Amino acid sequence: MFPFNYLQPLGQYLILMGRTFSRPERMRMFLKQYIREMQVLGTDSIAIVLLISFFIGAVICIQIKLNIQSPWMPGWTSGYVTREIMLLEFSSSIMCLILSGKVGSNIASEIGTMRVTQQIDALEIMGVNPASYVILPKIVGLITMMPILVTFATVSGILGAYATSYLLGIITPADLTEGLQHDFEPWFFWMGVVKSFFFAFIISSVSSYYGYRVEGGSQEVGKASTDAVVACSMLILFSDVFLTQLLSDL
Repeated sequence: MFPFNYLQPLGQYLILMGRTFSRPERMRMFLKQYIREMQVLGTDSIAIVLLISFFIGAVICIQIKLNIQSPWMPGWTSGYVTREIMLLEFSSSIMCLILSGKVGSNIASEIGTMRVTQQIDALEIMGVNPASYVILPKIVGLITMMPILVTFATVSGILGAYATSYLLGIITPADLTEGLQHDFEPWFFWMGVVKSFFFAFIISSVSSYYGYRVEGGSQEVGKASTDAVVACSMLILFSDVFLTQLLSDL
């Protein structure tokens, strides 16, 4: 019976997504909600993305320089490794894991509150498709903004590495620049962008599902928010393995 315990939630999720991606009944209202969600889920996350990425880029550069110092290693190694880590994993996968905690809990708690206060029931009574009206703008808005956040994370991480170069003298700016430019593969950047689309869909859709299925009161809303973050994190990690293998073969 163990495998079948997950079939019912999966079926409910697929049914909900089928209702969500139906054509919006009022395109003007959808566009208004879409712009709002881009601001709430994307623009409001820029500050935390820039801050975390800046310090992570600085720490990576310091750690690489201090732990692989050797007369046999070129001076640009720290810059090269920092660039590869930021492009391949941190800016896309790890940053999306961090955002799943902020954005995922926001979506689940907002929709869960609408469910327990019967706002979703009121939409159904008025003949409005609540799944499309409430969830679709969140999914499209986050998918639109996530590649931008990934780009900001990459740039901020590199600036953090330069900060260690100029302020701490860990590595010379010339060596850092040479490492950042050495054997650069543009596809690595686009891999992060492509993965961010999938991760954005996971965060927005799974969090919406947990919020939409809330039954009870405020305690259940809090539990749904926690469950959404855990589920999103696990799915991002699992999908990251397959996406990385798939995109690396292209």
